Amino acid sequence: MTRDPFLQAAIDEARLGLAEGGIPIGSVLVHKGRILGRGHNLRVQLGDPLLHGEMSAFKNAGRQPAHVYRECVLYTTLSPCPMCSGTSLLYKIPRIVIAENVNFLGAEKWLASEGVQLSVVQDAECIELMARFIRERPDLWNEDIGV
Repeated sequence: MTRDPFLQAAIDEARLGLAEGGIPIGSVLVHKGRILGRGHNLRVQLGDPLLHGEMSAFKNAGRQPAHVYRECVLYTTLSPCPMCSGTSLLYKIPRIVIAENVNFLGAEKWLASEGVQLSVVQDAECIELMARFIRERPDLWNEDIGV
């Protein structure tokens, strides 16, 4: 089975973040079949508490007209936290593809209640990547989720 290329791009971002010593969460923002922005969690690398994977993808997409956001799909390797979910809601992202929510269940109920279409893939590679990271670096993981 071939993995969705946009999901693969998000996974590639997650692996890049891990290779840099950070948290392995990646994301891409896609508009009409084209990646506008890609990113990974940069909290550790840049010391920036706001640069989760999704936030990094939004930042790298740059300023967009409101109608563009309303036509985008956000791909992320992990269920989005309340901050990333709030940004998605602010810009009216209609669909989010989530690689996994086994290791962390973000604000999916909130997103769904606001009409966002969620597709949870439960990608085995992403589940294992995050589970291994949480086992090996619980300090960084807990810091990332505010524990």
